[in-house]
Formats: sequence, structure tokens, C-alpha cells
Amino acid sequence: MSYEQDGIKQVDKEELKQILEQKSPNQIVIDVREPEEYTKRHIPGVPLLPMMSIPELADGIDKEKEYVFVCRSGNRSQKVSLFLKGQGYENVANYEGGMLEWDGDEADGDEVHLQSVDELKSWKNS
Repeated sequence: MSYEQDGIKQVDKEELKQILEQKSPNQIVIDVREPEEYTKRHIPGVPLLPMMSIPELADGIDKEKEYVFVCRSGNRSQKVSLFLKGQGYENVANYEGGMLEWDGDEADGDEVHLQSVDELKSWKNS
């Protein structure tokens, strides 16, 4: 069940599984870890957008969509959510527990690495 921490919605693994299952075009799940971490283990269909690239792409993020950020433990994704909230984005959420808590389907390799605002704008959970 979701709750707020520091003004950021926290999503648990069951809620994240539902979000991924629903495939809503208005809810985008993004992995903010480093490429090496993503390549070793990630949630299938969830694109990579490393934390350090968020500031340069922040202006291109659609404020009408909700973004759920994923990292290893939930700390970096919380920081990304806080950063974007500070930039005026209200629809951001953190997957609490991160990949350490994830027990759903997994993939490895470099599936989807978003590198531009255009890629981010056109991304849809598949």
C-alpha cells in the first residue's frame, strides 16, 4: 500500500507489478541505476535512464504523466523523485525497496536505454 515519504509517493512491489500489468500510457516506470547494474538485472520492459542524466532531460518530461522510479534500494529513485518534485513535477513516485525487494520477472542485457528527451516522450510501457 502506498504512502508518502518527504512528500513523495512510495510504491511497494505489489503496486509496481499492477502498474506494469496495466500498461497505462500515463504511468511510466523508469530505472535510474547505472548501465552496469541494469545490464546485470532489471525488470523487463522498464527502460534505463541513469540518475545523472535526469537533470539534462528534466525539461522534456511530460508533467501530465506519472513516473515511478526504480533503483537498487529505493534511495537514488527517491532522490530523483525529490529533484523532479523540486522542479515542479507533481506526478513522481518512488519504488520503495528497489531491485533488492523485487521478486517478479527479471531480464539481463541492455534492453532499453533512453538517451534523449524525444525517446523519453515517446516511451510507452509495453
